[in-house]
Amino acid sequence: MSQQSEENQGRKPKGEIRFQLSLNEEQKEAKQIILDNPITLLKGAAGSGKTLLACQIALDLVFKKEMDKLIITRPTVSKEEIGFLPGDLKEKMDPWLAPIYANFYLLYNKEKIDKMVEEQQIEIVPFAFMRGRTFPKCLVIVDECQNITHNQTEMMLGRLGKGGKMIFCGDLAQTDLPSRKDSGISFFNRLEEKIKGVKICTLKKNHRHEIVEDILRVYQEFKD
Repeated sequence: MSQQSEENQGRKPKGEIRFQLSLNEEQKEAKQIILDNPITLLKGAAGSGKTLLACQIALDLVFKKEMDKLIITRPTVSKEEIGFLPGDLKEKMDPWLAPIYANFYLLYNKEKIDKMVEEQQIEIVPFAFMRGRTFPKCLVIVDECQNITHNQTEMMLGRLGKGGKMIFCGDLAQTDLPSRKDSGISFFNRLEEKIKGVKICTLKKNHRHEIVEDILRVYQEFKD
């Protein structure tokens, strides 16, 4: 994703912002859709900047006090169960959440982000611990959502509390589930048709090396 280094313009305390994203037109449109709706599916191929955009919007809303906290979750699709990994809950989840932390650190001061995690203004919640939770006035980022099943997607949507938002980030082409049909991401088309406030937007521009787009196209042709 394109970005430019800027000094803070006085909107937030000095030292918080590292980079202010310079959004292109599709990113601006996606951001507005997210701001206007409680539930958004942000789709796009690898390198389209889904997670970085979601992180920027989420942190901005918290710093503006429009949201009380951030909830971060990401499916742990692995042969090794999370319960057998060493360390506390945060340490168990860190390998899967490394891309999100990297985006947070790119956007904002690392010490500030670490303090927010320590004070649970940014809370890491694995799917195994979701049931029974409600997230009022929270922005929830569900990253790599192509790897959650229909039942997990339904369960996740049911956690949304009053005044909150959810951003699902994913790409069906990157699913690690046995079949793409198993992915809950495919049901969002019906949700968007039937429910006001559920929207899908797609980022198409590649922000990585220009060869990535050609490589992904060839792989997609092979899979099809």
